[in-house]
Parts: sequence; structure tokens; C-alpha cells
Amino acid sequence: MFKVDLISVIVPAYNEAKNIRLTTTDLLTELDKISYPYELIVVCDGCTDATEAEAKAIKHQSLRVISYAKNQGKGYALKYGVSRAKGDVITFIDAGGDFHPSHIERFVKVLEAFDADIVIGSKRHPMSRVNYPLGRRINSALYHGLLRLLFNIQVRDTQTGLKLAKTSVLKEVMPRMVVKQYAYDVEMLVVATMLGYRRIIEAPVEMNFNFANSSLKSKTIIKALEDTFAIFYRKNILGYYLKPRYAKQWQAEAAKFKPVNQESKQ
Repeated sequence: MFKVDLISVIVPAYNEAKNIRLTTTDLLTELDKISYPYELIVVCDGCTDATEAEAKAIKHQSLRVISYAKNQGKGYALKYGVSRAKGDVITFIDAGGDFHPSHIERFVKVLEAFDADIVIGSKRHPMSRVNYPLGRRINSALYHGLLRLLFNIQVRDTQTGLKLAKTSVLKEVMPRMVVKQYAYDVEMLVVATMLGYRRIIEAPVEMNFNFANSSLKSKTIIKALEDTFAIFYRKNILGYYLKPRYAKQWQAEAAKFKPVNQESKQ
């Protein structure tokens, strides 16, 4: 049975100055209650506001804040955080505060119980409690119908901003990943499945949806579709994710994220 000794919690943040202190404080308060040692890594993704300063203002022995100058997207931020993580498992949680931090311990227990490779939060799980706009529900259903058609993905919700995986899985999957932002979650699941990591468990979530940011811009939808079809091309036409001839590119990608002295411990 897989036993978790240390959890790495990664929070990618871009211009979240208004929320990051409360979100991070709530995370630390909740994580201090659980029975697992942990580290919390806030990744400032080229923020142009006071996100980094707000995060660094929090003093806690388990908190680290890391940053870089140029905004690169959520996928890049997660890679950056994973490369510096020390835990047996890594969980991603968005900085917007849509999910209560208590989900993290639940996800760890699910992973241990099922020896899962990846646990993902699912708004469409029958036990989930989500107040979610009808328009977003329709868009989500259509998109995941497309994913089933293109990739035979059986997961019902790939885009919920809360996921947990074994570090060993992510260390193998992430160097092969190309998408930096819109369809990053999809690429992670596609690559993991191709590498044989098929124990992917959906877990229920309780989501406090932020209706103020509920609309999807047409540009975002187009970019997500472009990224999705690019994943299909790399998988089925190029064979990029598995063919040995691309190994040097995977290695070069992994080398970009070797830890350097650019982080601050609070």
C-alpha cells in the first residue's frame, strides 16, 4: 500500500493580490490540521501586481514562495513548482479560492486507499456539491464529449482546478508536456494514460463558484480548442509523447526546470 509521508501543495497564481493572502492563510490553517507533513509552494506566474509581496508577507515554516519575471501560463507554473517539490504526492489547487482546503486530505486518503496514480476533482461526480452556471455546464459537457471522441478519455471533468498525483508520475509525465495554459490538464491525463498510469480516480468536490468571473471569453474557448487539437496531432500524427527520437527534447524540457536559487522560504 502506498504511504504518503509528505504532501507538496502547489498554488499557481497570476495577479491574485486580492485573494492570495486569504487563500494561502486558509490553506495553511487547514493543512496544519491534517495528519500529514506538508509543504506549500506558491508559484507567482510572472505577476504584475502585488501577489508575490502579499504571499511573502505570510510567515510560516512550511510556506515557500517562488516566482519568475514573465507570465508563462498555468502549465508552466505547475512544472516550475513540481520541479521544486519534495513530497511523495503533489496536489494542485488554484489561487482563486473556489475549493476549501479540506479537500486535500480527502484526496490523499483516496489516493492511498486505491493506490491511485492521479486523483482529480470532478464537478460531475454524483456526490459533488457545486453551484455552477448553466452555460458553463453546457460548455463543459460539449468539451468533454470532444475529449472522449479524440482521446477516449473517460474522466468526466478534466478542468476542475484541484488535482493530486504521485510525484513519481508527474516527474515522468511533465517533461513530455508542451501545453502551457489552456488544455494543460487534458495533456497531463493523455500523457499519463499513454505511459501506463491508468489508475485515475475522480473524487467529489464542493465548489464555491465565483460568479463574478463566470463568463468564458471566445478567445479562451478558441485557444483551448487549438491546444486540444494540437495534443491530438502530437499524440496520433507525430507520436511525440512516446517515440524515443523525441527523448532529447524531453530531457531538454526537464533541464529547464532544475531548481535554482530563486525561491524564498518564509
